[in-house]
Amino acid sequence: MGEPATKKQKTSNNSLAQLKASGTVVVSDTGDFESIAKYQPQDATTNPSLILAAAKIPTYAHLIDNAVQYGKSHGSTTAEKTEAAVDKLLVEFGSEILKIVPGRVSTEVDARLSFDTKATIEKAKHIISLYEAVGIKKERVLIKIASTWEGIQAAKVLEAEYGIHCNLTLLFSFSQAVACAEAKVTLISPFVGRIKDWYAAKTGEEYTGETDPGVISVKRIYNYYKKHGYNTIVMGASFRNTDEIEALAGVDYLTISPALLEKLLNSDAAVPKKLSVEQAKKEGDEKVSYISDESKFRFDLNDDAMGTEKLAEGIRKFSADIVTLFDMIEKKVSA
Repeated sequence: MGEPATKKQKTSNNSLAQLKASGTVVVSDTGDFESIAKYQPQDATTNPSLILAAAKIPTYAHLIDNAVQYGKSHGSTTAEKTEAAVDKLLVEFGSEILKIVPGRVSTEVDARLSFDTKATIEKAKHIISLYEAVGIKKERVLIKIASTWEGIQAAKVLEAEYGIHCNLTLLFSFSQAVACAEAKVTLISPFVGRIKDWYAAKTGEEYTGETDPGVISVKRIYNYYKKHGYNTIVMGASFRNTDEIEALAGVDYLTISPALLEKLLNSDAAVPKKLSVEQAKKEGDEKVSYISDESKFRFDLNDDAMGTEKLAEGIRKFSADIVTLFDMIEKKVSA
């Protein structure tokens, strides 16, 4: 009689369920539909790396075929057809994900546009138009943009003038977070694990969830936002272990890979709430501002070696993956 009760307890009170109960919205960080359905997240995020990995799975071949056919009829040159097909592929994946999650999906702007405000705005509007063409309202999509000065200014325009909601990604520094809040972006994605990686490489130290530099960074941002009444959602991302996740229980959102979601699902470890609005208002930093002060933003970001290095590295990595995706699609468009 004891075994069924244990199974019931695992199902109803596992660490993942406790994390959700803490008030944190759980988001799936994958392009794999089966994984998304299993963990029942509210939202899902994708990026070129995840789409590239998912595109190699035979189950999703029809999405690639659909995108390639679209591309062949939308452009006069191979380059134009390829770009049209890649944009359509991102939306094909996003559309399928939205059949599974009740909330929103994040779709990323080409990282090679990270330093071009105008091009980022135009690409975001185009992606939204592709979603709308298949009956998906813009309210269900977050446009992912790198947290450069140019990317943040693009998001500011998209939010204010077009009602297009944005997810500012590759966020590593407090200055980036402040500028995003002032731009009134919908959501930011501070990268916990990559911050920890940088400090671990520099110091050789091992960290617990509580002492993890990435966790500390997200707590600082969360506290600052809540203290000063910013509505921008803080969504911790890029986790290396469940300790980091559990240390942020109570934060607005967490986007988590299938491997770590599985560990949480199979664990009965206690996940008490660690962050709260009440505590944040006591602990948050005093207000700073970068409104109309690009030079101060760039100086403060430059002064943060970790933030500067990880932002540049992240843009390079996402750019390399989008190039690989373009090359794969170009071969199909040209066939």
